[in-house]
Amino acid sequence: MLLFDRDRWIEIWVTITRNKVRSLLTCFGVFWGILMLIILLGSGTGLKNAVLGETEGFATNSFFFFTDRTSLPYKGFNKGRSWDLRNRDVASIQREVEGIDQITPLIFGASGDKNVVYGRKSGTYHVKGVAPAYFEIETQDLLFGRLLNQIDERERRKVCTIGEDVNKALFQNGNPCGKYIRVNGLYYQVVGVTRAKSSNISINGRADESVFIPFSTLQQSMHRGDKIDILAASVYPGYDVNAIIAQSKQIVFQQNQIAPDDPQALMVLNFAEMFGTFLNLFLGIDILVWIVGMGTLLAGIIGVSNIMMVTVKERTKEIGVRRALGAKPFDIISQVMSESLMLTAMAGLLGLSCGVFLLDLANRLLLAIPSDNIIMKDPSVNIQIAVAATLVLLFSGLLAGLIPAWRAMQIKAIDALRDE
Repeated sequence: MLLFDRDRWIEIWVTITRNKVRSLLTCFGVFWGILMLIILLGSGTGLKNAVLGETEGFATNSFFFFTDRTSLPYKGFNKGRSWDLRNRDVASIQREVEGIDQITPLIFGASGDKNVVYGRKSGTYHVKGVAPAYFEIETQDLLFGRLLNQIDERERRKVCTIGEDVNKALFQNGNPCGKYIRVNGLYYQVVGVTRAKSSNISINGRADESVFIPFSTLQQSMHRGDKIDILAASVYPGYDVNAIIAQSKQIVFQQNQIAPDDPQALMVLNFAEMFGTFLNLFLGIDILVWIVGMGTLLAGIIGVSNIMMVTVKERTKEIGVRRALGAKPFDIISQVMSESLMLTAMAGLLGLSCGVFLLDLANRLLLAIPSDNIIMKDPSVNIQIAVAATLVLLFSGLLAGLIPAWRAMQIKAIDALRDE
C-alpha cells in the first residue's frame, strides 16, 4: 500500500533534506503558526478559568433583591420613601412564581469590634442570618459537623456554623462542634465549619469570615419583626431568569405599595446575566484566537505551497522522465502532496508539542507562585482542541501541495525532457 511504501517515504525524505536550509525555513513558518495557535488557545482557556473561578460556589442562575428609596410617588406615598422586604415577600414568590429552585431571606447582625468570643479569644466577624436554602445558592465545603437545616429554622434554635477563618482564630482549626461561642452578646452552639469556594465574591462579607445563624433565630433576637435585608433566589435550568425576576418584582411591588415602574426602589443583582456576559465574552475571545491563530498558520502553509512550487519547477526533468517511464498522473500528484504533507506534519506536530509543553510549564510556574490576584489558571488545551488542530494541520498540508501537484501533473514528458 502507498501509505506503507518504505522506499517511497525514503525518497520523500531524501528530496526534503536535499536543501536543508530551505526546508528548515519552510517548516519554521508552520511550526510558528501552530505554536501560536496552541499558546493563544491555552492562554484563553487560562484566562477563562481564572475569571469563572471567581464565581465558583455561587449558583450561576441566581439573583438577589435589596431595597432602596422609592423614586416615584404612589398611592399617597411621597417619593424618597424608605421601605423593607418582608417575610411575606419570600413566601409569595416561592408560592406564585414558577421556576424558583431555592429562595432564602438574609438578615445581617452587627459586626462591631470583637463581636464573636470564645473563652479568651475573640474577633470581629460578619454575622448572617440565613435559611438552609442559602447553602444551595452560595455553596461551601463542609469541614466539620453539618450545615443549618429546616429544624434549626423552624424551632429557632440557637446554633450556628462558622467560617474557616473564624474556626482558625477561635479553635486553631480543631473541631468546634458542640462548643458555644458568644455572638453579639448571645450564646450559640457551633454545629459546623465551612470553607468558601469563592474567595472574591461574597454577600456582605466573605463566608470564611462569617458566622451563619438560622434566619428566624437572628431575626427574633434582633427584634427585626418580619423585615429582611436581602432576598436571594435561584432558578431551575431552562427557565428565563429575567422573566422570573420581572414577575417577582411585580409581586414585591404590589405587596409593598411601590409604583410598578419605579426604577430605583428595588435593586437587583442578576448573577445569571453576569455569568452569561462572561460566557459571551470568552466565546468572542475564542473566535478571535482561532482567527488570529489560523491566519498565522495560513501564512506558514502558503510558504510551504510556494516552496513546493519551486521544487516542482526544479524537478521538471525528473517528472518528465517519470512520465516517460509510465508514471500515472496520480503517482505524480501523490508524490508532491506527500512531500508537502510530510513537511507540514513534522513542523506542525513539533509546534503542537512545544505549545503543550510551554503551557504546562506556565501552569507549573503559576502553581509555584501563588497570588491573590490570579489572572490565569490552568492554561491548557483539551484533547478535542488538540485533535482539531492536528486535523486542520494535516488538511492544510494536503492543501498546500494541491496546486504544486496539479502544476506537476500538467508537465508533458516531451517538454520536460527538453527543459534545461
